[in-house]
Amino acid sequence: MKTLWMRAGVAALVVGIAGEAAAVEWNVSLWGQRRAFTEHVEKLAELVSEKTDGEFTLNISYGGLSNERENLDGISIGAFEMAQFCAGYHADKNRAITVLELPFLGVETLEQEVAASEAVYLHPATVAEMARWNATLLMPSPLPQYNLVGVGEPPASLDDFEGLSVRATGGIGAAMEAVGAVPTSMSATEVRQALDSGVIKAASFAPHAHMSFGTVETADWWTTNLNPGTVNCPVVVNTDALMSLSDEHREALLGSVDEALAHYIEHYNTQTMSAWGPLLEEKGIEQVTFSDDDIAAFREAAAGPAREAWLEDAAAAGLPGEELLNIVDGVLAGE
Repeated sequence: MKTLWMRAGVAALVVGIAGEAAAVEWNVSLWGQRRAFTEHVEKLAELVSEKTDGEFTLNISYGGLSNERENLDGISIGAFEMAQFCAGYHADKNRAITVLELPFLGVETLEQEVAASEAVYLHPATVAEMARWNATLLMPSPLPQYNLVGVGEPPASLDDFEGLSVRATGGIGAAMEAVGAVPTSMSATEVRQALDSGVIKAASFAPHAHMSFGTVETADWWTTNLNPGTVNCPVVVNTDALMSLSDEHREALLGSVDEALAHYIEHYNTQTMSAWGPLLEEKGIEQVTFSDDDIAAFREAAAGPAREAWLEDAAAAGLPGEELLNIVDGVLAGE
């Protein structure tokens, strides 16, 4: 992986502050708790502090600065300098990157997710859209394919999703709707209570989030192979804050992205996924595997219509939808 901003030549677009670097502290708005999903931010903070001898620090807050749905707004007004958000929380504010949330894109590895995300993040239309919020995309938070945990009778076929209330955002929500489910968008921190109270009967997450947000504590079943897609949750920085950094501090930040992402991927693939299977067994959660015919039918019902709907929305927003979609397809095809 080449560092996203090094490859883009971003250093040529910002003006360094001359002279000796002064001590700088950035506030970082995350949510929930430290988990696989935030390991790259934690690693980035560690690396930046090491490279600057503690002169540049990232103060990470888990929910103390903002609600996760308001992190992009907070970045836009400079309430904090760095944050993480998920595209599906407010698609109208970040339409370009929602192309990465389309169902059945064919992403198979976290490395592919990083490559596709970086390609979209660097597109001029994406950069311009983020500029509306005084925001610069720093790095993705690559996630594996989502699947569902649920309560009650486990689904035996796609027909059993008819009328099922499920927490699913973005393209995954569109995919679930295509097979008759009733998707509901809510932040990750709200899901456990909604599941426990019966507001929803199932929740769509990556494995780490099912563990972190406690959905496995009351779940009866888990789908092993629906794999409709994933969500895109970038780490973003306030552009003014990025521009105001000294050359030394900016290099420490941007030059640490690759290592932070490599740490994230290694952590997810080893620690998180190695714990997931045994946890399902320990909790007695039934693992539901659908037939190849069911998966093919799911893909046929969801993929094409979701793409067409997304292209219409992109056009309405003045975005080059076909171009963005072709970029993703090309990266995943190894072009």
